[in-house]
Amino acid sequence: MSETEARIPADFWFDPLCPWAWMTSRWMLEVEKVRPVDVRWHVMSLAVLNEDRLDELPDEYREAMKNAWGPVRVVTAARVKHGEEVVGRLYTELGTRIHNEGRGATPEVTLEALAAVGLPAELAEYAESDAYDIELRASHEEGISKVGQEVGTPVIAVPGDDGEQIAFFGPVVTPAPRGEEAAKLWDGTLMVASIPGFYEIKRTRTVGPSFE
Repeated sequence: MSETEARIPADFWFDPLCPWAWMTSRWMLEVEKVRPVDVRWHVMSLAVLNEDRLDELPDEYREAMKNAWGPVRVVTAARVKHGEEVVGRLYTELGTRIHNEGRGATPEVTLEALAAVGLPAELAEYAESDAYDIELRASHEEGISKVGQEVGTPVIAVPGDDGEQIAFFGPVVTPAPRGEEAAKLWDGTLMVASIPGFYEIKRTRTVGPSFE
């Protein structure tokens, strides 16, 4: 990868609770190592996405939505108060504890993640506050408006051939590809984004997310 290559921006929307978004986000960090890509991190919210259709959800998923507001609210508050540059780092600290360590989105996890990024513990209080829900919803809407209401997280937006962003739900992949595999998946993502009218490739998942 030449240092003179033009950097390619990739926008990534995530909910900290989503294990599949976590898988894809780790792939994007690997892509930054092997391609001239800069990831810009944004929140979207499964709680917002599902708030008008809770009655349609399975009981287990509906219960999970009750706890889905906290992490994304904390990340949003951190972004508003401390800038865009903390979003990706805070997501990594939260996701490592929630997913890799299997500890879930507990108050202790939130406090540890904030401390690891050097952010004040007071931000954890926003898990129970709607103070920045306007900003949270705006970020969510920016991402979901690019792909439609029938999908979830993650959402990735990359430059198309004409310079306009093309956004997709996914890619959904496990475990997160490394090295040349990460590069090939990225190259393929750009390739399909360059095809006018391309919308979807999908198959049924047969395994769960692997956090190796």
